[in-house]
Amino acid sequence: MHAEPLLAVDRLRVEFPTRHGTLIAVHDVSFDIAEGEVLGVVGESGAGKSITGAAVIGLIDPPGRIAGGEIRLSGRRIDNLPYDAMRKLRGREIGAVFQDPLTSLNPLYTIGRQLTETIRTHLPMTAGAAQARAVSLLEEVGITAAARRFDQYPHQFSGGMRQRVVIALALAAQPKLIIADEPTTALDVSIQAQIIELIKRLARDHGTAVMLVTHDMGVIAETADRVAVMYAGRIVELGPVADVIHRPAHPYTAGLMGSIPSIKAERDRLTQIDGAMPRLRAVPSGCAFHPRCPLAIERCRVERPNLEDVGATRAACWRPAR
Repeated sequence: MHAEPLLAVDRLRVEFPTRHGTLIAVHDVSFDIAEGEVLGVVGESGAGKSITGAAVIGLIDPPGRIAGGEIRLSGRRIDNLPYDAMRKLRGREIGAVFQDPLTSLNPLYTIGRQLTETIRTHLPMTAGAAQARAVSLLEEVGITAAARRFDQYPHQFSGGMRQRVVIALALAAQPKLIIADEPTTALDVSIQAQIIELIKRLARDHGTAVMLVTHDMGVIAETADRVAVMYAGRIVELGPVADVIHRPAHPYTAGLMGSIPSIKAERDRLTQIDGAMPRLRAVPSGCAFHPRCPLAIERCRVERPNLEDVGATRAACWRPAR
C-alpha cells in the first residue's frame, strides 16, 4: 500500500472568462507529488505550467478561477479555502520560488528583517531565535558570511545570491511543499547548476516535495525524479524522468527531447517541432498536438486521447512511440 501523496491534484480545470468567451487554461490535469520528490512540469510557453503552479498555491489572478477538480495537501482539500486561510497556508505549508527574485523581496527592508518577519509570522519564536534561524537558513542556501550579510539590502546581492535568499524565505517556515516556477531562468549556467543542486538537496534532506516548473528539459533532467509534459493546458506524458527523456512515448515529448543538444552525438542542427503552441481560443479538436504531429492520423483530429499506461510512463496519444 502506497503512502498518501503529499500533494494530489485531481482533474484540475482553470478558466479565464473574456469578452470572447471562456478560455480554458488548464484542462483536466491530474498528478501527485510524494514527500521528498521533485516533480518537473515542462512544456513551451502557454502550455499551462505556471498557471497549474499558481492554482496549487492559490494565486490565480481574478477573473481567472479554478472551475473544477480538487487540490489536496496531506489529504486536506485546499482549492476551496477562504482567502485568509489560504494566505496562512502559503508560506507555512507551501513555499514559493519565482523566476525573478526581486518580485519576492522588498527593496526597502534588509534581507535579515524579511526572513525574521516571515519566520515569526508562521512559527512561534522569539526575535532572537528567529534571527538565529534566519542566519542558519542563509548558510544552508550557500550564502557565505551570512551573519554579516544579514543586515544588507536586496540590491547588495547578485541575481544568483538573491535567488538563494528567496529559497531561504520559501523554507523559512519549514513548508511541506515548494512550488519553484522557472527558478533558474534568469541566472547564468554555473549559478543555475548551484541552484539546481540546492533544490535537490532540500528534497533529499528535508523531505520537502518540490513542483519544479520550467521550459528547460536540461534542468528537468538534472533535478526531477518524475516529469509531467504539458501541451495546450493538458498533461500529454507523465513518468519517471529517465524513461520520459530516453524513451519518450508522446511525439511532442520526443520533439522536446530532440531539441536538447547532446554532448555525445554530433549534429549539424537541432530538431525542431514545426508550428507553434495553439492559442487558448484556438485549441484544435481531438489531440491538440495533431496539427504539428508527424504521426497524426484521422482519429487524432477528432478524438481526444486520455493518459494511458505506455511502458513505464503514461501518455495521451493514439500512436505512442512504444
